[in-house]
Formats: sequence, structure tokens, C-alpha cells
Amino acid sequence: MKYLKSMILSLLCVMLLASCNEWLNVNTDPDNPSSESALFQNRLAHIEFYTNSAQQFAAWRTSMSMGDWTRHNGGGTYFNISIWYPVVGITTTPYQWWFVGAACNIEDMYKRAEEAEAWHYMGAAKIIRAYGFMLMTDLYGEMPYTDAVGENATPEYDDGKTIYLGCLEELDEGLALMAKSQAPTVPALALGDYWGNGDTQKWIKWGNLLKARFINKLIKKGEGSYKEGKYDTQAILDALSKGPQSVSDDMVIFHTDNNSTTHDVLGWNEPVDYSPLYSVSGMNGGYMPTKMLFDNLTNFAGNGVEDPRADKILPWAYDENPRPGVPADVKWSGNWRRSRGVDMTSGDSPNFQGGPLRANYNTTDGWFIQSDNPARADDIYYVEGTSSSKGYAANPDLFYRRAGKTVDGSRESGTFYTRVSSPTYMGSYAEACFIKAEVLFNKGDKSGAFTAYKDGIKASMDQMNIKLNQWVAEDPGLLECPSFVPMTSADINNYLSNGIGTAANLTLGKILTQKRIALHFSVEIWNDMRRYDFDTNLFFNWDIPAYHDVHVEALKAIPAGKHFRRWRQCSHETNYNSTNLRAIGEKVPGADMSLALWNSAFDIWTIPVWWDSNQN
Repeated sequence: MKYLKSMILSLLCVMLLASCNEWLNVNTDPDNPSSESALFQNRLAHIEFYTNSAQQFAAWRTSMSMGDWTRHNGGGTYFNISIWYPVVGITTTPYQWWFVGAACNIEDMYKRAEEAEAWHYMGAAKIIRAYGFMLMTDLYGEMPYTDAVGENATPEYDDGKTIYLGCLEELDEGLALMAKSQAPTVPALALGDYWGNGDTQKWIKWGNLLKARFINKLIKKGEGSYKEGKYDTQAILDALSKGPQSVSDDMVIFHTDNNSTTHDVLGWNEPVDYSPLYSVSGMNGGYMPTKMLFDNLTNFAGNGVEDPRADKILPWAYDENPRPGVPADVKWSGNWRRSRGVDMTSGDSPNFQGGPLRANYNTTDGWFIQSDNPARADDIYYVEGTSSSKGYAANPDLFYRRAGKTVDGSRESGTFYTRVSSPTYMGSYAEACFIKAEVLFNKGDKSGAFTAYKDGIKASMDQMNIKLNQWVAEDPGLLECPSFVPMTSADINNYLSNGIGTAANLTLGKILTQKRIALHFSVEIWNDMRRYDFDTNLFFNWDIPAYHDVHVEALKAIPAGKHFRRWRQCSHETNYNSTNLRAIGEKVPGADMSLALWNSAFDIWTIPVWWDSNQN
């Protein structure tokens, strides 16, 4: 992972000056760049790129903290997140990429589009602004919102409720604009839109899914109108009826492996066409699936039927030298073996020794563990999620070779969601189905809930198969490894018939656990866990990491009996906007105002954001 190094850029990010618009403009006169010369249709693609990157970087970090993945011994910040030891370093990048890359361009794009009566660009601006600022309040709680990215170099903060209701209002405004007819003389949305390729109906369906998602987070607020910050069951169902109705309606970014000449300008200098999750995870070493993820994929709810998605999500390693005493839960396919899961929750977890060891490889011994401790020998069966690329890394294919580009015996498959050309699911029919299933279940309609639940699981598989088929069509050699083989109808139908339960035994836990599988690497996983207070009955096989309870610094950050409920404001706000940050603390229940800055409390991570609290 590459880190931003420019202090000037950081300062601009924090101060939220209007001049930051000029950093990312696509200008009509490259020799004399200015905010005024940037065309609204040229701004949109940049706004979309940085918004998606902010979302995906946040999704990776929150997913690490919610138990599906961990990292190796000595894995630093990301291993620490997985044991609930968060540090301020995790909080910066999504903030920067949203404010500097996206938010500071939105108002100018909107104004220029309004002058041209380009309703669809105005609608996209409103929907994206709602999407991005909702991410900010999901992560940080309070944030400059109404005063952000304007003329004020030290913008005032808004409380969570103001941001939340503002995002819902902007979403409604964006949907109304997107539904308007735009004159044929106005630049078509397709010129700047690489998310939905100019399909206004896809935007409207995605916007309605976001509306259902946003309102669904208000479950702790009591029934009432969402416009008053209440949980609005009927509004959720109405929005879902206008949202995605099949996988063809999904808002999906199909990333490519072309290593384009267009690179980001925020300091990483990486191509804009590949998956952000590849940047932060797929191209890096040491990330391993947990036993929670493994068990949910291989034996969901104790039904004894393996999920067809297990082979696609759990990484594989090529191994020509099987050794005696292979654990029973290691699956083989020819010379390929699938990862088992790292136990994060029991007292004999490898994480009590600082995390699992990484397997090494040489051409003489094959895979091996560099340790004299016999208790660590089986760490060899944790396969890392590293993958590679043809365009970006100039490798022969998507397999990562630990011992170099020509050593096929050291291949690793990676995982479905973090490859260079893995798709980004901005919003999916699967998610819509699971939200509907949850709402209907809570209303007592178990039959309707089961239908939606089953449809959501199938939609997840159907959407994954689209990309799997594309990968093997581009490179049939990938079929050698089960990670790339498309799921068969027989396996899908068997799982739907025998692996997910029935309407009679449907539980909210089954709905929420299947939803997290389908929304792998999404901030919504953390949102769901906060909405339902980390209930171990609802999130199958999850518990607070065992190593957390013996780690002194982790216990300072998240004391025993508390949960991981927000991110601390990043250092830019602390350093450059501390007066306004301090002031908003008066509206934050649990903020320690006796400190010079309430945000600096060790356990700031445990204060609920507005929608996760009982605040009015």
C-alpha cells in the first residue's frame, strides 16, 4: 500500500478550501488550468473514482475489524485492527479521498450542470454527495457537512442527526433530478459516468436502494417518519419496490487490468481502472481468512452443506508436496489446497502468540514454516489472499507466485473480491433482498422474509458468476484452480435446497450472516453489527477477538464490555480544525469534555454515532 506523502496536500484536505477543486480538474485548457474551465461532464468520472476509493478503503479496514480476515504475525496496523486495537492511522485515507478527491468538486459540477440544465449530472451530484457524507457519519459520527468544502477554511461541525437527515434529503432531491427529461443538446450522462454508464434508471434504482439502506440504519430510533429521523418501515419497502429487481440492475464497477496511463493524483500514482481493494489488500501479503468466515462458508448454521462461494472466497495455494498429518478441514483439488480459517475467538488461538506465521516457499522444500515451535507447524495451511495481475504487475496471469514470476509451484489464487479486476458492488439486488428479508422478518412475515432471503443468496452467486465467467473466458488456464471455476447450477440449487434452512426455521441471524457473506468488504457489515449491538446470536461464529482481552493497549482503546462503534477523527481535523472539533463534543453523549480535546480519549472508539444511539 502506498501512503500520501505531501504535507501540502494534507493541509489542503483538512482546511477544505474551495481551491482544492483545482487539484483534480480536467480542464479545457491544460496550459492554464482553472476551476472555471472544467466541464461538468469531465468532473464526474473523477468524483466517482475518488468516492469509490474512499468507500472501498473504509470497507477493507472495517471488514478487518469485524472478523472475516486477519493478518500474519507482525502484521502491524491491520493485524491490530483485527484484534480490536485501532489506532489513528486507519482513519485518514477515506477522509482524504472523499474530501480532496470528490467532495470539493461536487458543488462546482452541480452549479455548472444547473446552468446547462443538465438534470442528470445534478442528480448524480446529489446522490454521490449523500453517499459520501453518509460514509463520513458512519465512520466518524460528527463532521463538517453544511459548512464543508466552501469558503470557510475551518468549517464548523454538524452533529450526526443533521448529517443523516441532510443526506436523506439530498438523496430524494437527486432521485427527482435523475427522473427529469434532459434536453438532447445537453451532454449525455454517459459521457462522464463510468459507474452506471449513463443509465438513469440504474441510478434511480441504486438511489432507492441507498434510501432503504439509510433508513434501515435507524432501527434504534423507533417507528415514525424517516424525515424526522425515525425508523420508517413502509418507506423502506417503498424504496425497495423502486430499487434493483434483478442482478442486471446492480450498480457494479467492472474494473480492468489494463494499467492505464491515467493515474490518481493524490499521491499513490496508481491506475484508476483497477480495483481499490487490490491496492490495499490484493497486492499485499499476509491477509488470511478467519475461522468465522471459513465456518460460515463451509457449514452455515450447522447444516453440513458447503456454500459454492467457499471455493471463490477462501484462497488456494498450489502444493506439490503434501505432508503427513494434514488437518481434516483442508480441502484439496489436485495439487491445489484451500485455506483453513484462523481461530480468532478461542483461548488457543494463534493470535495469543501475536498472529499466525506466514508460510514461506523455496524450490527445494516447497511450502514451509520458519519456526522451531511445533505448535506453529499447521500455520502453513493458512493461505494468504495475495493475487497478481498481467497489466499492472506484468505477470503471466492473475496468480501470485511467491518465489517469482516463473515459479509456478509457488502460486496463490487470491480471493474473489480483492483481485486487480474484481468488481466493486456499489449496490446490489442481493443487498435489496436481504434488507427486505430483515424488515419482513421483524414484521412477523416469515414466509415473505424467506423468499427474499433465498433470492438474496442466489443473487449473490449469480453476480459472482458473471465475473468468474469473464475471468476464465479471458484466460482458460485459470480453470486449473477452483477459485476461478464458475459455480454450477447443480451446486447452487443444492445449497439453496439443503444449506440455508427453511421458512419455518428462518432466524434474523441467518439473514444477517448471509447478508455479510454477500456484501463481503462493505461498511454495511459494521453498520449491521452496530445496529444489532454485536449480538453473537445474530452474527454466526463471531465474538470479540480473544487476543484483545489480554492486549493492554487494545483494552485501553476498547475496554472490556464495550464495542468498536466509531473511528476517531483523523489527525488533520485534530491539528487544523480543533476548535470546531472540540465544540461539537458538547452534543456527543459520552464525550469527555474535561480533556483538552474529547476526541483524544483512549476509548473514543466506543462512543456510538448518532444513528447507533438512543439520542433523539
